[in-house]
Amino acid sequence: MYQVIGINFINSKRVYYFSHNNLSIKKQDKVVVETERGIQIGIACTDVIEMSEDKLVLPLRPIIRMATKEDLKRQEENEKLAIEALENAKKHAKKFELNMKFIDCSFTLDRNQLVYNFLADERIDFRELAKKLAAIYKTRIELRQVGVRDKAKEIGGIGPCGRFLCCSTFLNDFNSVSINMAKNQYLSLNPTKINGLCGRLLCCLKYEDENYTEMKKDFPPIGTKLKNSEVEGKVISHNLFKGTYTVEKNDKTLIEIEIEKHESSK
Repeated sequence: MYQVIGINFINSKRVYYFSHNNLSIKKQDKVVVETERGIQIGIACTDVIEMSEDKLVLPLRPIIRMATKEDLKRQEENEKLAIEALENAKKHAKKFELNMKFIDCSFTLDRNQLVYNFLADERIDFRELAKKLAAIYKTRIELRQVGVRDKAKEIGGIGPCGRFLCCSTFLNDFNSVSINMAKNQYLSLNPTKINGLCGRLLCCLKYEDENYTEMKKDFPPIGTKLKNSEVEGKVISHNLFKGTYTVEKNDKTLIEIEIEKHESSK
């Protein structure tokens, strides 16, 4: 077990876990941490808690320090400067005739890096744009081309379930999701029902897919033709939770059969 503190960042509901580094930190304290995106200010959303290794991304990064007044002032200045930097990027991208749709940008706390996220339908040669922005802001420029799922993860939102998007709260990686998962769970293939805000298949289709596959092992596949002493007809539907399946008899009448009954008639 590891002693960790949950940290989230501005405009994000996702929680990242850091080593408390023997600092006395309480929930809602603002702290300085080093992330993949450089030095940032985060907010403690938990007290010190214990978590098992399988729920963490190791090795854990330590919290650097409690955020000082100077850190918070610098953060506020960075946010204002980022608004200007975003507009400048849009303006110069247009001059270079680059078909890019910028989502957001942010400075690291120490301003050693300025990161832009953008959408594009194809690969973009943004080298000249990066040079121009680096000349303006005197820092390292990183332009990240993201997909629609990444955009949803960055921006967040409310899913059809009424909860915050999984990708922006707890998913660390995007799982492979296929249309067969929707079919396996007997869901309507209407895109408005099985697609998320990003326009791609719902990430949550994967959560219960394995259970559905396991439950179906006891059921005759839909379309199976049965012929025994009790019934003759074709299987047309399953009710996995009730433990029954429906057979359309040769005279077009329907009969519901329990799994145990089917097995005992073999």
